[in-house]
Amino acid sequence: MENYPKFAVIGGGSWATAIAKILCVNLPEIAWYMRNEEAVEHIKTQHHNPNYLSSVEFNIEKLKLTNDINEAVAYADYIIFAIPSAFLGSELSKMTESLNDKIIFSAIKGIVPETSLIVGEHFNKVYDIPFENIGVITGPCHAEEVALERLSYLTIACGDAEKAKIVAKYFSNNYIKTKITDDIIGTEYAAMLKNIYAIAAGMAHGLGYGDNFQSVLMSNGIREMKKFIRKVHKMKRNINDSAYLGDLLVTGYSVFSRNRMFGNMIGKGYTVKSAMMEMSMVAEGYYAAKSAWQLNQGYGAKTPIIDAVYSILYEGKDAKKTFKKLTEKLD
Repeated sequence: MENYPKFAVIGGGSWATAIAKILCVNLPEIAWYMRNEEAVEHIKTQHHNPNYLSSVEFNIEKLKLTNDINEAVAYADYIIFAIPSAFLGSELSKMTESLNDKIIFSAIKGIVPETSLIVGEHFNKVYDIPFENIGVITGPCHAEEVALERLSYLTIACGDAEKAKIVAKYFSNNYIKTKITDDIIGTEYAAMLKNIYAIAAGMAHGLGYGDNFQSVLMSNGIREMKKFIRKVHKMKRNINDSAYLGDLLVTGYSVFSRNRMFGNMIGKGYTVKSAMMEMSMVAEGYYAAKSAWQLNQGYGAKTPIIDAVYSILYEGKDAKKTFKKLTEKLD
């Protein structure tokens, strides 16, 4: 293959591993950065990630593996960030290579704690990257199902349609279908907010609420999401598209959802600290709940589900009593 764009994946978790697997289908080579040097060496010798999606076997000749983020950044035209938002700042602080002329795509579903911004806005404001060089990769798509090559759909968002088409091209294969959109802000906020609603769904399950209530909770969740996103970035969008409603549903209902799992533990009586210690992966919705609640103090959207999750996680409110009050606000 000649004249192909060079891609780098930043991250060593399950979603980064899934993205590396997808890109290796259509590209002769990608760069892949992960901070864990032992994991890098393991992949080089054993051809799979020892910590995440270990069933995925890689053709090592297609990987430029490194635990130096600057090496990956220098290599790439397109850089895909797929690390928990809570750790993005610390990883970027290691970077000395310039991001000028690089095209940044976020596969991160959360808020950057240091700036309380979604990832695209963070790169725009902190690194002066123009929005036409920033994009978002969103689901509904669980890494575990990518590993199993189950049919999945991705939405590629970018202000520059040609760049969105290029990323969509290299992400498309026999088990991944892609579509593009120019709603960078809306899709990224939706990817962040759905994690909060998934925590709510998990809490409800842990508290003993059944499927009937879960359906009402999700129905109210998508309407709440629509109100919030309209306040943040008003444009014409169909909230029922898979990037919004579809991603919300899979995160709220799937057994693979770490946010639902986290909420379920809280509903069953775990403290936030104990739930986090027991989980091996980060629940992005925990951080998102605080950021969304704080942002909405300025926007004033009606968000009873976000308010309930925030009060349980950050104000120590009793989950059972809080959900009892929440049930009176839903319809």
